Amino acid sequence: MPLLLLIETSTRTCSVGLSDGDRMVALREDHSTDYSHSSLLTVFIEEVMTSAAVQSADISAVAVSSGPGSYTGLRIGVSAAKGFAYARDIPLIAVDTLRALAAMALNGVTESTGNKKPTGGGETLCRLQQPARASTGNKKPTGGGEDTLYRLQQPAQASTGNKKTAAGDDTLLCPMIDARRMEVYYALFRKDRSRVQETRAQVVDSHTFASLLQKHRILFFGDGAGKCQAVIDSPNALFLQHIFPSAKGMMQEADEKFRAGNFVDMAYFEPFYLKDFVAGKPKVKGLYG
Repeated sequence: MPLLLLIETSTRTCSVGLSDGDRMVALREDHSTDYSHSSLLTVFIEEVMTSAAVQSADISAVAVSSGPGSYTGLRIGVSAAKGFAYARDIPLIAVDTLRALAAMALNGVTESTGNKKPTGGGETLCRLQQPARASTGNKKPTGGGEDTLYRLQQPAQASTGNKKTAAGDDTLLCPMIDARRMEVYYALFRKDRSRVQETRAQVVDSHTFASLLQKHRILFFGDGAGKCQAVIDSPNALFLQHIFPSAKGMMQEADEKFRAGNFVDMAYFEPFYLKDFVAGKPKVKGLYG
């Protein structure tokens, strides 16, 4: 099995993992809000290698989250990935950040499920939060903003007999990354991770998803989803909690691309920023007179 080094720095999360096929061998990540990627990333790489008792020569390829996301975070991650891959003369793999985030939701990788295990039949438990005025049919809502467990059917084991699940065939996944103010980066995926709508930057209002929500149930998640909850008012809008970019979500796509030989050109690859970088004025007294 190929041993892959996974690097995710597209948001405030700094996450590094070592994967062997569909198995996470070692993982180190930080979710603090101070964006310390530049000081943490190389330390985390060393720590996961030490934890797994492997040498750099044992690693087959480096996979890096390619964006969209934080401009600085992406630059740090890609620079480290390129440096490691170049030094070892191994391939570089680009993993779509939003698709990896969708994989996190599909795999039920969420801290809020605690010790609860998947219930079988292709379902995993995720934590969701419904809009305050969400209609729940004959079932009384649990209250505005309270969270509840949600059964998410995975495509690989879709057989559940005649029982319908909340995540039917018309359910779409909408991973969102915060782009500041009311803007988010998002895309839409089906449960097989196929893309329904291309990645875009969007200022979200009550009309953004209105037409889609008439036809589909949509699961919103990621660090950009919370601020959209107040303006998206539909019984078909469900918000999964505690799902953020992580090396864990990169495993499947990275492994698929490695086996297919789908690598990027190390010299010319750049992250997918989606928007041009706009530098803020440095907060240094006297610098601008």
